Amino acid sequence: MSHGDSYSQGVDRSLVTNYRPVSLSSVVCKQMEHVIASYVRQVWDKNDWLYEGQHGFRPGYSGESQVITVCQDIADSLDNGDKIDAIIGDFSKAFDLVPHGRLLTKFPNSVVDSRAVVWIREFLLGRTQRFRMEGQLPAEVRVTSVVPLGSVLDPLLFLAYVNDIWRSMESTIRLFDEDCVIYRKIINNADMEKLQKSLDRLEEWAVENAMKINPNKSKAIRFTRARVKDPLNYSLLGTLIPEANSCKYLGIIFRSDLSWADQVNYAMKKAWKALHFTMRILKKLIVIPKV
Repeated sequence: MSHGDSYSQGVDRSLVTNYRPVSLSSVVCKQMEHVIASYVRQVWDKNDWLYEGQHGFRPGYSGESQVITVCQDIADSLDNGDKIDAIIGDFSKAFDLVPHGRLLTKFPNSVVDSRAVVWIREFLLGRTQRFRMEGQLPAEVRVTSVVPLGSVLDPLLFLAYVNDIWRSMESTIRLFDEDCVIYRKIINNADMEKLQKSLDRLEEWAVENAMKINPNKSKAIRFTRARVKDPLNYSLLGTLIPEANSCKYLGIIFRSDLSWADQVNYAMKKAWKALHFTMRILKKLIVIPKV
């Protein structure tokens, strides 16, 4: 295995933590992965095993379908004169933290044939990796976590790992990849307490499954058309979640009144920026003929 490039532009390339190992498999292994992946998907679809609130890495689902579903839930409540409190956050480097041993304990409950589970176990266990730095190649080290980046099974293994996150939740939780949103219609203080209990359960699940949630990067927002709003007091890991009047979820800016003004302005700025860049390039390409 060798290290991959950094996830996105603008990160410090000198930090090892900004890199992920990439799984390099033979053609035969890749073909077998496709066979296993196709079988697992068929079994899960036939038995409706995957949580319906997970829209990542699934045929027929997408970030757009997730946004539409969340928006519809919020809009229906606002149209009825109700309000919804939502917590938007994500798991920090979730793919890197999946422990193989814990992952394998979840497959027996997924109605997948035991022979396929054995193959996945052999595929994961016994992996090693090493990094070449400044011409030096240190000794190999065992890999006991990380969903193999670049493998065909990569997304399916992650779906299996987080599939039980919704259990014991008293509020709606929706997932897309590492992003999640938890929300609940708020009628009285009891509903706020139930939403906090759902956050507590999420925290417990993260601890049990070696996942990390950063409360400082999460946002609490109340969707309502009322002008006067009470302050929100939700917490994760003993830290108060910052409150916001708008937040970005899956690339879309949500405002507390569900107005799309901020999203429209953001899209227009991006469009103008792209247009100006194109015009500058075209001006440089224009050749003025000599008279």
